[in-house]
Amino acid sequence: MSVSQNPSSGFEVIFSTLQNAEDAESTLNVLNILDELLSAGTDHRIHYMISKGGSEALLSALMKNGSRSSPDYTILLPILYLVAKVGQKDCHIGKKAEEAGAVLLTLNLLKNNIQHAGRAEAYLNVIQVFAGSAASRYALATSPCYSASSRQPQFPHQNILDQTKGWMSSTTLSLAIPSRIGKQLRHPLLHSLLCFPQTYLLNKCQESLIESSVQLMRSCLPKTRLPLTSDQSAYLFPLPGRQHDDLDMVATSDESNGDDDDDDDDKVEDDYQEAQSKDYDNDLETDLNTLCLRPATDRPKELLLQYSRLCPELSHDFLEDLDLNSQESSSSSSSDDETGPEKKTPEFLSQTEKGTSDQTKSAPCPLKVKDFYSHTGINTRSGGTKTGETREEANSSLTDDEQKNKNEGNGKCYNSPMTDLIDIHNHDIPYHEPSMYRAAAMKTKSVPGFSTLAFPDFWGQVPPPGNEPMAPRKPNIQRQKVLEDIQRFLNTDIINQVVFDLEDECLQFPPAEPDSLRFFSSFECGNLRKAIRVRRYEYDLILNADANCSQHTQWFYFEVSNMVPDVPYRFNIINCEKSNSQFNYGMQPVLYSVRDALNGKPQWCRSGTEICYFRNHFCPVRGRLRTTFYTLTFTITFKYSEDVCYLAYHYPYTYSALRAHLRLLNRSVDPSKVFFREQVLCPTLAGNACPFVTITACPPSKSYTDIHQLRNRPCIVLSSRVHPGESNASWVMKGTLEFLCSHDPIAQALRETFVFKIIPMLNPDGVINGMNRCDLNRDDLNRQWCKPDPVLCPTIYHTKGFLSYLSSIRRTPLVFCDYHGHSRKKNVFLYGCSVKETLWQSGSTFDTAALKENPGYRTIAKALDRIAPAFSFNSCNYLVEKSRSATARIVVWKELGVLRSYTMESTFNGFDQGIYKGLQTRTRELEEMGMKFCHSLLSLTVDTRALYGRSLINHMNPGHNVLDHKSHNCFEDDEPPCVEEIEYSMFPGLKGKDLNWT
Repeated sequence: MSVSQNPSSGFEVIFSTLQNAEDAESTLNVLNILDELLSAGTDHRIHYMISKGGSEALLSALMKNGSRSSPDYTILLPILYLVAKVGQKDCHIGKKAEEAGAVLLTLNLLKNNIQHAGRAEAYLNVIQVFAGSAASRYALATSPCYSASSRQPQFPHQNILDQTKGWMSSTTLSLAIPSRIGKQLRHPLLHSLLCFPQTYLLNKCQESLIESSVQLMRSCLPKTRLPLTSDQSAYLFPLPGRQHDDLDMVATSDESNGDDDDDDDDKVEDDYQEAQSKDYDNDLETDLNTLCLRPATDRPKELLLQYSRLCPELSHDFLEDLDLNSQESSSSSSSDDETGPEKKTPEFLSQTEKGTSDQTKSAPCPLKVKDFYSHTGINTRSGGTKTGETREEANSSLTDDEQKNKNEGNGKCYNSPMTDLIDIHNHDIPYHEPSMYRAAAMKTKSVPGFSTLAFPDFWGQVPPPGNEPMAPRKPNIQRQKVLEDIQRFLNTDIINQVVFDLEDECLQFPPAEPDSLRFFSSFECGNLRKAIRVRRYEYDLILNADANCSQHTQWFYFEVSNMVPDVPYRFNIINCEKSNSQFNYGMQPVLYSVRDALNGKPQWCRSGTEICYFRNHFCPVRGRLRTTFYTLTFTITFKYSEDVCYLAYHYPYTYSALRAHLRLLNRSVDPSKVFFREQVLCPTLAGNACPFVTITACPPSKSYTDIHQLRNRPCIVLSSRVHPGESNASWVMKGTLEFLCSHDPIAQALRETFVFKIIPMLNPDGVINGMNRCDLNRDDLNRQWCKPDPVLCPTIYHTKGFLSYLSSIRRTPLVFCDYHGHSRKKNVFLYGCSVKETLWQSGSTFDTAALKENPGYRTIAKALDRIAPAFSFNSCNYLVEKSRSATARIVVWKELGVLRSYTMESTFNGFDQGIYKGLQTRTRELEEMGMKFCHSLLSLTVDTRALYGRSLINHMNPGHNVLDHKSHNCFEDDEPPCVEEIEYSMFPGLKGKDLNWT
């Protein structure tokens, strides 16, 4: 660990010692110290070292030791290793190396050591890092040492190791030649390179040279524009007060041609890396005043009075309710549930509701389940399933229908083929009724006007009965896939047939071809923009960007049919944006089979083999800051010939499912014991209602004491799904809601102790339209909490307003927790806020020992660590970062004074600890986590000992000893580096243990 008192002076002393050391022992000691510091820390430490002159110090040491007539390689190899490691994070390393003279020196040293494999590879690593700069590339290309690099490489018939070394001496640095020369060499270079790794793919003795060859081939592939007409999303939504021309178009001119792409990309990528460096550097907040002082409220108190309607438990006449029978109470509950825009006070009606409700399309009649029969033979009926009434008629009679369903308890109000199927097939899924789902979907407004229901959402799902282990990764699977992609570039027998295009109606329902898959994604939460058949059983898939912008592509959910059974199909999603994914660490996509569902197994199951995630050679149609795309590739072998399957990034959870679920929960509770109210927080930009739920216990009697106790119960505020692609957060919220409405004694105790205020979906529009990160306003709503716009960010504006209202009436929430999903880590964990931990971690010189802070922010994490097997205590942190200063967690903590303000992150993949170790998460584990979070709230009660009685502990401990679960000894801060190189801009770095340092 670095010296906490003054870390900058410590680094400066190390760099000075390195530059001035005259003997080998002192130099090696300094290099070992640097290696340990950088190995134990994160990228933040490397960027901090760079800001203090670390790159210049290492280059100076390289020049000093490499310029000697007989370099000491016990010193030089560690220097090269550190230069490559630090240089990968320094976007100016090439320029610095050129100014120091290190570029030509390294080239000369490589030429003189080409027969020594270890040394040659170390030099190649450093040269590839230097080649990231245009200036150093020019120096490399014009160096007389490599004037022969333009010759087409050939493999002499000698010992393979010597052959490859000799070949590399003349060709490796063809990457460094300016692009207009390099392009002339790509085809012959790739042809020559391809032979070697294919022949010796599994030869461990040649591993380093094979990897270098593969990386060179990846670098040689030309930048290829995505086969789209525009980077802009296929879904455009006119925003209030903005013109279409104002939409997110950070792009270069369409007139730019491909010949200049490489040069343009260099500048853009340098700028991008520099921006990343600034984000990493000093991100932790170190200003004590900023951390401790509460800013003024962002609106006058008069505007907060409108939120009193969201506290119905404070105004409800429980005395009258206690005199009524349960049937009358149920009717009253149903009436209150419909609180919506028509019941809002005038000041609550925003421009959003008045001016934009007609800008989206409600589902046109008839709303139908996808016609999966016409080409599967599952049922002889043709045509989609119709509701049998117009949308207007459905809307006008919906309340009566739902009341009829409630009274009769059958949930069936439509006559259709699907109703017959429900009668034929046993359909008993807890808290799900297909007809109620369809009724909710008919009210849902989408940008394109969806008229189709995806079968899994309509029919429902249950978790698979067995555990689903993480998928093993075959050795060199990514290398194999990369080589197949390179062969695609070299061969001319590629089919290249567009079989689905969201923007072309003719290609949304193309004529079925005998051996081609059919795709479809025009349904709620669906995301697939284009499908291209590249080989007989291989398809490139392109995802749709978030509405109104040109990025945030990660979530996918689409239908596929017309498959051949027992044939492996390869799917390549080619425009993913994140630089790494849990798909590299055992995660699989999820698959739903209609045939299995009709046979009594309505399950989303993990599926797919040969899965890997790596950087590809595609680039945007028009230039933009983010120029790097990644490929997620996986292989699916379908079981049936006459089937319709759905593939998704994670278990889908739609807005319509939430609305139907809330109505079923309302029906399930005993209104004499459970106070359950569903209201509307506000309308969204598209005119959808944002649900707001209150849950607590009804007073047991008319006594003043019981009524007073209810009015003074502390509030717990929970929210979820601000990022639409994080569907796992909705499943956790589902578990929370169902538990709080249950007859469980712990749930009853919690209802009697707290009032729960829940916003289960903060971004309905994003969820409905299959987006990944943003709302229709093209902004990340979880970065708008400081000053949310009432028109463009209504759900955040009114959620913050409600929290401010609670604070103004001295009912500041005891806990605020925003449920999220995490795509880069395993397990479930909390992010909280702490002044002391932030100052300590940032290396601040402030004396934190004198700072008093309530340690209660750790209480819930400690409780969860004890009772929730999916939870990782050691993955939690409580740091306040500048880059997240506008998130819900930090704003609610800092502005509203909520000590326990959290983000709860749930993995998309699975677990690496405890009883679930090695398993992928199912919806069962996610729902269980929602229940366990509720359990943890018991630790906040005054009489904890009474609530944690033996009878309750027995309920919290079903079947396994989770109370003894600990995660302290099985934590890794982040995933280890992927076994194969995801990027191709660098050669794989040498590991310290591979260097001969002595």
